[in-house]
Amino acid sequence: MQHFKAHLHDEAGTTALGAALARALLPGLSIHLHGDLGAGKTALTRSLLHAAGHAGTVKSPTYTLSEPYRIDLDGRTVNVIHFDLYRMASAEEFLDAGFREEFNGDNICIVEWPEKADPVLPPPDLRVFLHVAGLGRDVELQALSDLGLLCLDRLTFAPNL
Repeated sequence: MQHFKAHLHDEAGTTALGAALARALLPGLSIHLHGDLGAGKTALTRSLLHAAGHAGTVKSPTYTLSEPYRIDLDGRTVNVIHFDLYRMASAEEFLDAGFREEFNGDNICIVEWPEKADPVLPPPDLRVFLHVAGLGRDVELQALSDLGLLCLDRLTFAPNL
């Protein structure tokens, strides 16, 4: 599967999608989240991290730009780094902060506002587009690499109809 679309009727749908994505995670995966303010990017990431086993608080990295988490993935400890690049003034800030080194075959990187680091941000394996639609959200996932395709193939999610 290269492409997935769904309508999430409410916040519970976003939480369920985050849990489904947690079950499909793979080391080295890079996920770019796209959507307006309030579209659910942080909510999706929070539910993904909790479903992946993080028991603590998941805060938005709006001011810190990145927040690292450690999860157990198939018996292996993996770093998940949640980036929020909204407050970056230029792509050079991304490089100056040393963030590019976090994108490797081991870490899972989830990036909100990836367009703020174009063209220096490594390309995603998976793009997630979130749009407010009535009381819910429309979501679209696009696989852009073999790792992204594998993630979508592992995704098991059926939104409430």
